[in-house]
Amino acid sequence: MSHLPVSVIIVSRGRPAALIRCLAGLSQQFYPTFEVVVVADPPGVAAVELGPYATSVKLVKFDQPNISKARNLGIAHAAGDIVAFIDDDAVPEPTWLGHLSAPFLSDAEVGAAGGFVRGRNGISFQWKARCFAQTGKTTDLNLQGTQPVVLHPTEERAIKTEGTNMALRRDVIASMGGFDPAFRYYLDETDVNMRLARNGVATAIVPLAEVHHGYHANSIRNSNRAPRDLFEIGASLAVFLRKHCAEQEHAQVWKSFQADQRKRALEFMVAGDLEPRDVRRLMSRLREGYKDGRMRDLESLPPISRSAEGLLPFGAHPDPQPVQLSGRFWSRRRLREEARSLVEAGKVVSLFLFSPTSLYHRVTFTSAGFWEQTGGIFGRSDRNQPLFRLTSFARRLRAEKLRVADQRRLFDE
Repeated sequence: MSHLPVSVIIVSRGRPAALIRCLAGLSQQFYPTFEVVVVADPPGVAAVELGPYATSVKLVKFDQPNISKARNLGIAHAAGDIVAFIDDDAVPEPTWLGHLSAPFLSDAEVGAAGGFVRGRNGISFQWKARCFAQTGKTTDLNLQGTQPVVLHPTEERAIKTEGTNMALRRDVIASMGGFDPAFRYYLDETDVNMRLARNGVATAIVPLAEVHHGYHANSIRNSNRAPRDLFEIGASLAVFLRKHCAEQEHAQVWKSFQADQRKRALEFMVAGDLEPRDVRRLMSRLREGYKDGRMRDLESLPPISRSAEGLLPFGAHPDPQPVQLSGRFWSRRRLREEARSLVEAGKVVSLFLFSPTSLYHRVTFTSAGFWEQTGGIFGRSDRNQPLFRLTSFARRLRAEKLRVADQRRLFDE
């Protein structure tokens, strides 16, 4: 099978440990031709330089809180025909790049692609397929099956891709001038989606191109997703409306957005994660940001030239092999040690540890570099399943293995 060369771009700020974990996940991709461009602040740069991937990534130093500028630097250093984006607090499934890049090879009309994003329990989805209107408000798309679907924009909608799981033809995004630096945080990829739509560019939604997104803490939110500051969110909304929405709609969109953000903050307050004074401060910062965004310069975006650097191949092991381990939870110490040894030997390991309970299941990519699923034999994995199901260890293992077979290549011979 043919493959297009891909450049994976990671922007990292304030999360060096998460960055190294993301790189570990990328090192296990079942994809032969890709490089990794890391655009990072000083702690991120230091972590990469001292870690196992120091010589196998393109490392770009950048210390400004502006994700759009950082991504454009990544595009400038990218040598691949396709540029893919993943956040530093995310980890891709081993088949991510293979699935995400396939539509570009099979359909010349496809200029962008986006995959599905799993949340913190490693099973439920944060985002699947979505579209949005000129207000920026998203709507879920009900796509059936696991095959890629090529969607074309209309006057009423653009196709949404998530910044932590998206890819674009490099020539397309570079000719557009990349991401707009007026979006320092939030709506940056949505603006790109809208500009693609106005150019009539088709987008592929690829269900099996999955990443796991951790929502780690940053300057904007806590690790529990409670907001710390809403300034840039307000500013980005103002910029987006100025660029894409009719002026007469701005006031109503802004009013509705404020109500949504206040409701979200109050929910965190009721849960004990914010205090009343935090809510007042956050809403004040949201209004300040919106005012700032109304005044930001909207500059033209010059094309991004291609770097003279060639592709720098990434991957600790050129042909990783999938391996499955399983057992009861009381054997976890022995099985985890075996999994660690197999990872060091270049294997992509999925470890299933079940207890004789009805505990919910969780999936994590461990610091040792293997995928681990824990939970009760009788408990639910998909959160839409019954709370309790009478089954055996062997039947449960087959079911859970089948659930991730396409993502991990766990197929019975």
